[in-house]
Amino acid sequence: MNIDMIRAANGRLAGQKRVTPLLNAPLLDRLVGRKLYVKAECLQYTGSFKFRGGFSAVSALDGKTRERGVLAYSSGNHAQGVALAAAMHGVPAVIIMPADAPEMKIANTRAYGAEVVLYDRAGGESREAVGEKLTVERGMTLIRPYDEPQVIAGQGTVGLEIAEQAAEAGIEDADVLVCCGGGGLTSGIALALAAEAPGLRARPCEPEGFDDTARSLAAGSIQGNDRPSGSICDAIVTPAPGQLTFPIMRALCGPGLVVTDDEVLRAMALAWQHLKIVVEPGGAAALAAAIFHGDRVAGEAVIAVATGGNVDRAMFIRALERGGA
Repeated sequence: MNIDMIRAANGRLAGQKRVTPLLNAPLLDRLVGRKLYVKAECLQYTGSFKFRGGFSAVSALDGKTRERGVLAYSSGNHAQGVALAAAMHGVPAVIIMPADAPEMKIANTRAYGAEVVLYDRAGGESREAVGEKLTVERGMTLIRPYDEPQVIAGQGTVGLEIAEQAAEAGIEDADVLVCCGGGGLTSGIALALAAEAPGLRARPCEPEGFDDTARSLAAGSIQGNDRPSGSICDAIVTPAPGQLTFPIMRALCGPGLVVTDDEVLRAMALAWQHLKIVVEPGGAAALAAAIFHGDRVAGEAVIAVATGGNVDRAMFIRALERGGA
């Protein structure tokens, strides 16, 4: 896994992805006590950065392999990214999703043309086991959500854009806070920044109780979570950092940051109030860390990646009622 793969993925994604904006709001700057910039990946196709990795992985397959179709497992955002990428290439997709995933994410995945297979993660079913079984049965190519080189490469294109946009804004020294599940986005951004903007440092951000990456970085070895679900940040709840992603994060990232569900809800409300964007809970963890844990962040400015905006109506209302002021 290297910067050349990220640059190649960026070439394949040219004209296919949105170059999402780096947003700023003076009132948020005042709240944080430094310049705060938000990379709005919630405005990406399918509503999250996951489209980048999905398209990168599907487009990298040779023609005959791609024609047999692709398979993925996801709580929703990777599902939608792979489903749209497969549809854009005219190939079938099967997506394995937890039965308790947000209804909107399941519905959208089906709307992109994918076949959805539900499993019971609360009951202890393993999505990896379901995925391996279907891969054998159907002869499709499994595209993992984060421990997949071409997925990491696609997600790393976010880092290339941040490096370019930060340079345009005159930002030379900043922590880049990234909502982190298995680490595909975080490791991809870290690789891109190391090559293109060495004054910027990636920092993984996770929900309280599911801070496997923060604990792994502190311990120097991969640590898992005690339970498979239970956070409103469903998009970034994973069993543990990836075997491919963790060594990259250990080498290139700063310490992890951990946020509470309440902080996430307040960050969602503040994003809507000041930036006019809709962010889902898992996509707001980095912004919550920037706003409420600024004492643990270094740099003249801070950049937070708003990774996704696929939030159910009820959850978004809950965030707005909690308020961000």
